[in-house]
Amino acid sequence: MGAWGDAGVHDLGGGCYAYLQPDGSWGLSNAGLVTDGGAALLVDTLYDLKLTRRMLDAFRSETGAARIETVVNTHANGDHCYGNALLGGAAIVATRAAAEEMRQVKPRKMAGTVRAARVLSRLPWPLGEIPAGRGLVSLKEAGRFVWERFEHFEFAGIAFTPPTQTFSGTMTHRVGGTEVRLIEVGPAHTRGDLIVHVPSARVVFAGDILFHHGHPIVWTGPFRNWIRAFDLILEMDVAVVVPGHGPLADKAAVRKQKQYLEYLAAEARRRFDAGQSVIQAALDIPLDDYAGWGDAERIVANVDALYREFRGDTSPPFPPRLFAMMATVARARARAHPGGGSSRPRDQR
Repeated sequence: MGAWGDAGVHDLGGGCYAYLQPDGSWGLSNAGLVTDGGAALLVDTLYDLKLTRRMLDAFRSETGAARIETVVNTHANGDHCYGNALLGGAAIVATRAAAEEMRQVKPRKMAGTVRAARVLSRLPWPLGEIPAGRGLVSLKEAGRFVWERFEHFEFAGIAFTPPTQTFSGTMTHRVGGTEVRLIEVGPAHTRGDLIVHVPSARVVFAGDILFHHGHPIVWTGPFRNWIRAFDLILEMDVAVVVPGHGPLADKAAVRKQKQYLEYLAAEARRRFDAGQSVIQAALDIPLDDYAGWGDAERIVANVDALYREFRGDTSPPFPPRLFAMMATVARARARAHPGGGSSRPRDQR
């Protein structure tokens, strides 16, 4: 096996494996496999069918697992569940909240969103504006942001394949003789996050509770739940943490991202009290300790989630507005740091 950040299958020991997709940016998620005695449980599928087929073929080749009996979706984002369509004969397990959220952004809707983004990105004029903090961003700019990050994925023709079994709280599953614990930790990143703990292997599949070497994004919150999830992992006897995005990790990476969320909450509170807008705060908060992390524009979505918490606003976020604000912040950061690289996902095909 290669280094912890290499693409493909990694043997974690104890019948556990991880499948990594560098560089872990938008849509390039990880998956896992737990095997024992001919039985196999898959942790997450990928964003489209081509990527999921490649992952399944790699797992079969490297592990000899011929049939996957159970799939666990760690949350509702499509890059962790759209590939379910290739495993329709398996039991598909998720939290009740995640299953409800999956119905809101089916593959057909995502395909339409990306098509619309492509059209908007190619218009010769801005064509209207979307509120972004206290400013406005053109639909064209927001469309370009979405198109550049999701153009490489093939959403058309994916059949929506929801969970066949849901739960709330905790659930214990057995893969052969191996105990697998499913623990609901959302709402945090999304409404229905869960982590998968394999005690005998000292492995946790964290889903998008952990973005390693990348800025996380808070779609739902609250922050305190996400921090509580980190504390839960840190209390466990685990040696390897498989993040939802990025290279393999350990508890040090969990502590680092916990510190990031705590730091962001404190910095955003000060700027909220000072009357700064979301975008002003996102551009003003120093990120020196996280300079090597990708997708820095996500900070604006995280600040927006915090501002909504500070106001007591429990309404769901409006994704087009978040993407518009991220487009604004990405443009501002590119101006401030020319040649500093892009968070655009590379074509993995």
